[in-house]
Amino acid sequence: MGNHDFSPTDRHRGPSVPSHGLSNDPRAGQWVGSRLSQRMIADYKTFVVTDGEGIRNSLYVSGCPFHCQGCFNASIWDFKAGHPYTPQLEQRIMDDLAQPWVQGITFLGGEPLLNTPVLLPLARRIRDTFGTSKDIWCWTGYTWEELMRPGESDDKLELLQYIDILVDGRFIEPLKDSLLQFRGSSNQRILDVARSLQTGEPVIWDKLHDQERDIPSMYLKDRVAGESQQAS
Repeated sequence: MGNHDFSPTDRHRGPSVPSHGLSNDPRAGQWVGSRLSQRMIADYKTFVVTDGEGIRNSLYVSGCPFHCQGCFNASIWDFKAGHPYTPQLEQRIMDDLAQPWVQGITFLGGEPLLNTPVLLPLARRIRDTFGTSKDIWCWTGYTWEELMRPGESDDKLELLQYIDILVDGRFIEPLKDSLLQFRGSSNQRILDVARSLQTGEPVIWDKLHDQERDIPSMYLKDRVAGESQQAS
């Protein structure tokens, strides 16, 4: 970990923040989607299994000012990257969600909570059409504590009302761990939004199951052991 101290020293910012120069750390309400979003989409992927539980569709919005060191999506930090969000794309999203084998949709980026001009109307339409039969996952660089602090913008809190599962927190490169489920660094959490809002504190998703060891290494070790037995 080098000389970095990642203890939660600032209760107004949340765990692992400030990030000691490894990402930007906004003040409450400093960044707001109505000012930053350009309604641009970096990508839309259908029927994936890597962006949350079950078979899902994933919408990657453009723009993120967190600028986490080591971010694998740095090419879409620019809010003007990609292509415009259109009614045609929205209808395609709704049609894809209607497929019975699709469990839900995931909002990624970029920073979804700074693209509320796109995601709030979409989330409302999803709930109006499908109720709770389709779930909504969302990744954010904000921590739960930051989203709950006084002065944070209302649009972020409104979008949270439609989200089922939130993966929170910056990617912190020294805390990178390939064994984590659905997240890149150990400071990040998978949160049950409804239960967190009800209890007033972050509640970890009850299906969380991180790996204990690297799967490719497991298979390689077993294969080498098998080959050794055959040779003998």
